[in-house]
Amino acid sequence: MPIALVYTSFPSGSIFLALNTTMNWQYQGNEITNLPEQVVGFVYQITNTTNGRMYIGKKLARFKRSRPPLKGRKNKRRYSVDSDWRDYYGSSDELTADVIKLGKEHFTREILFYCYSKAELSYVEAREQFARKVLESNDYYNGHIRVRVHGKGILKNEE
Repeated sequence: MPIALVYTSFPSGSIFLALNTTMNWQYQGNEITNLPEQVVGFVYQITNTTNGRMYIGKKLARFKRSRPPLKGRKNKRRYSVDSDWRDYYGSSDELTADVIKLGKEHFTREILFYCYSKAELSYVEAREQFARKVLESNDYYNGHIRVRVHGKGILKNEE
């Protein structure tokens, strides 16, 4: 974790500070270091604070992995691992280049929505991208919208 060491003097004495320079995710104004357990992923916005350009995307909280079956078995052994969401800065090549060029401190990362299924995650990402017209403006880094959603995971049961 990147740390900046700062030495400050005051008339009453001196103090040595270790500051975390990593830009964490924000959700409704609060810093997020861990995701709720039941969350499958989230839809986010990354903003370049030097020019105001934004990127709308989605990120899975966990990835499913599999191991070969145990001796004498046929089924693969499945397990999940945390994704790289803590260090993630989007999949746009142009955004990634700007993060490298300007530094992470010039970007804010905000979680817009927590999602509880992959279908909901894909739907909410596409809905936000279309609503914000990300392909019609140079205000966004988004270069394309890819979505494949089944309504079964989206529609709420009517009672």
